Amino acid sequence: MNFLNLNEKTFLVAGVANKKSVAFAIVRTLEEAGARVIYSVRSEERRQSLENLLVGKTVFVCDVEDPAQITNLAAKVVDCCGSGGLSGFVHSMAFANFSEGLKPFHETRREDFLQSVSISAFSLVEMANALKPILAKDASVVTIGISSTLVTAENYGYLSPVKSTLEGCVRNLAKSFSKDSEVRFNAVNSGPLKTSASAGIPGYLENYLYAEKLTFRKRALKTQEVADTAIFLLSERSSGINGQGITVNAGMDLNYFDKEVIRQAMRLEENENH
Repeated sequence: MNFLNLNEKTFLVAGVANKKSVAFAIVRTLEEAGARVIYSVRSEERRQSLENLLVGKTVFVCDVEDPAQITNLAAKVVDCCGSGGLSGFVHSMAFANFSEGLKPFHETRREDFLQSVSISAFSLVEMANALKPILAKDASVVTIGISSTLVTAENYGYLSPVKSTLEGCVRNLAKSFSKDSEVRFNAVNSGPLKTSASAGIPGYLENYLYAEKLTFRKRALKTQEVADTAIFLLSERSSGINGQGITVNAGMDLNYFDKEVIRQAMRLEENENH
């Protein structure tokens, strides 16, 4: 038995978008550890785009904006692994409508905010509720959040408070499920990553490069590093961790006063003043 003991366990991973996504890094590592993975993607078009990547895999379509599809997903998972046969699931999805460009937070449209909350945060609650009868008594649920240093990042717009809502859902689900199970809920709160999804956020590249300079090691966070933390949380070796948000950002939130960063910032300010 290896340290994580994931061999022959079954996990559902929701939110695989492409081979650069955090979700795909998680499933690849789970499968390398001998686990069985059931995939959930948002649309038939997404499933078809991943066809070559997921040959021979069990892939279901579930648009989490539709509660009926979440219920249907749970029924399909029962057919795959039976009641109590799911060792956990991963919730790796987020959406914000930036089609009109980045706006000040106070100009956020109600419909955009509520849609983002539905997909990015409340879907975790609905999935947990639908999958509860299928989860093993000591199952682990992991979602992907953002580092607290990004909460007020202007280019994240209203997605920042939505992600804060997600972390609140994690804590409350952990408490709610504790009444009759030992199912755990945790979030991996990631620093900036180079993914296809992040490319759609206005001004993201500048934040990514700045975050790299703030890390202690002066190297950007890798998607696999976030995935590895998720894998640990899915395993029985993290049994003492519940209701938590684990920050994974290579120390960027502790290095604001790095001499190199200060020097470059002051030099830039001097140039702008001349």
